[in-house]
Amino acid sequence: MHLLNLGILAHVDAGKTSLTERLLHSAGVIDALGSVDAGSTRTDTLALERQRGITIKSAVVSFPVDDVTVNLIDTPGHPDFIAEVERVLGVLDGAVLVVSAVEGVQAQTRVLMRTLRRLRIPTLLFVNKIDRRGARQEELLSAVARRLTPAVVPMGRVTGIGAREARFVPGLGPSAPDVLAEHDDDLLAAYVDGTLRADRLRAALAAQTRQALVHPVYFGSAITGAGVDALIGGVKELLPAAGGDPDGPVSATVFKVERGLAGEKVAYARMFSGTLRVRDRVPYGDARTEGRVTAIGVFDHGTDVRADAVSAGRIARLWGLADIRIGDTVGEPGKAYEHFFAPPTLETVVVPGPGVGGGALHLALTRLAEQDPLIGLRHDEARQETSVSLYGEVQKEVLQSTLADEFGLCVTFRETTPLCVERPVGTGAAVEFNKKDGNPFLATVGLRVDRAPAGSGVDFRLEVELGSMPYAFFKAVEDTVCETLGQGLHGWPVIDCTVTLTHCGYSPRQSHAHQGFDKSMSSTGADFRGLTPLVLIEALRRAGTLVHEPVHRFRAEVPADTLGALLPVLSALRAVPRTTVTHGSVCLLEGGVPAARVHALEQRLPGLTRGEGDLESAFDHYAPVTGDTVPERPRTDHNPLDRKQYLLNLTQRVGR
Repeated sequence: MHLLNLGILAHVDAGKTSLTERLLHSAGVIDALGSVDAGSTRTDTLALERQRGITIKSAVVSFPVDDVTVNLIDTPGHPDFIAEVERVLGVLDGAVLVVSAVEGVQAQTRVLMRTLRRLRIPTLLFVNKIDRRGARQEELLSAVARRLTPAVVPMGRVTGIGAREARFVPGLGPSAPDVLAEHDDDLLAAYVDGTLRADRLRAALAAQTRQALVHPVYFGSAITGAGVDALIGGVKELLPAAGGDPDGPVSATVFKVERGLAGEKVAYARMFSGTLRVRDRVPYGDARTEGRVTAIGVFDHGTDVRADAVSAGRIARLWGLADIRIGDTVGEPGKAYEHFFAPPTLETVVVPGPGVGGGALHLALTRLAEQDPLIGLRHDEARQETSVSLYGEVQKEVLQSTLADEFGLCVTFRETTPLCVERPVGTGAAVEFNKKDGNPFLATVGLRVDRAPAGSGVDFRLEVELGSMPYAFFKAVEDTVCETLGQGLHGWPVIDCTVTLTHCGYSPRQSHAHQGFDKSMSSTGADFRGLTPLVLIEALRRAGTLVHEPVHRFRAEVPADTLGALLPVLSALRAVPRTTVTHGSVCLLEGGVPAARVHALEQRLPGLTRGEGDLESAFDHYAPVTGDTVPERPRTDHNPLDRKQYLLNLTQRVGR
């Protein structure tokens, strides 16, 4: 039996989860259709998913189509959860992108299609809601070709569009030979000669779809079932089956981690090669930790069942890998798995409610961060506060609901703020010598900080001989440099710089006569870890740093006659349009807007454009903060900016 791992993607409210329910019903997996409005769908299991009618966490279900077993992955549609979508893309064989026949191509539809095309994932388009008033066919096909991709092949026509009786009539449209001939010279010659046969055209369609060169378009309705059988046929005929050698070395990629009923970790993994069995010991993760698989679950007929083994091509749930994380490879590194999204650009402080202890809250947030590596946690011990990083405001509601439902913790949040960074503006150097001039540590450390090109990250270099002191001391300096750069002169992470170790020295291992090792006479790693922050912060102070805020690129399509009312609002939100192009009654604006103002722009745009405005945005770059006030971030370290307080804090910590 062939396998196919299929992703369902769409802009929020396009009907993606409803289509999943219809596919399961058509395949005979479920007896009755679940309803998004009633909160009874198979894949939306979280309480908030059922309340809001949106998908937050990806879910896997399985159904058969003749001799093909389809593992169907329902993914979130809201842009705040794009990270959840991106994790799934690396394990797919094909995808169905759902577009609403009423709302048309929307902002998230464009983002998803660009990603699918970049990753060359074979994709079918399903235009949903043909039974709804306002549904369109020809106009929507034109919008798809203009705003998503011109390589679309209509797979039939709609009758009675916009009414409950709307139906989809399968059949290749007259434009199919033109689109397919773009990528096949022999097909083009046969088309020109008039010798092109229908079977040859169909074979070319299947071949080019599997190479992600063209994208067949189906119309239908998840509610009435119109066009769904044709879509299922297209999934079977046009999308490629899962590959992989079951007899090869074990290689799998983890795309989701959750906690089981007993609190144990459960990893969702796509098998790319080999066969994994219960009780097998396998290496996983960057550290190549070895763990024993204690149980395996595979997906079959709408549910997951326990199995003794899982082979290449399948998706499995794995128990027993205690330290597993999203993105880890199980077994031998195989297919590259990358995240194709920018980091979160917003941050908020979690405020515990009455009776909520800090320890319980921190443990719960740590558990959630295991499931979502983009939940960045930052704990301030002095203030007993925990901050979390975000993509958008909806994530706050999700976190609040999850903490209440899964952990029984009531929390609120402070106002969301942008996650800024610091960049050095020049070169600065500092050095402190072993037990001299107020240096209480048995260590010599000299560091130089140089600015580096934007996007280059942090680089640690040596200008001293590697053999001039034990390697463990070099490692202590390097690790502490990376940790200290997490909080610069203004408390923000320092990026795009080169840190060079210019001086080093240590006191060799010594002891008093006839006595054991005396750490008061001999250098230890703690000396280097304690001294490095003081030297590095002084070097940063001499180099100077400039705080930069995250800036999103935005693209807005608005009615041309609303431009006069929109431009002053953009200016007030510090959004800068760089290009403005008008096509008939539609105006396209592209530019940049501070991440902190994106949510306000999303809220204001509908009212300013009669609900017709279409906005998409994504992180683009960091720009220097303007104005007289430099944003400061409370420090969570021992504050090496204040030498006296730092040494006191360090002494207190060591003394405990």
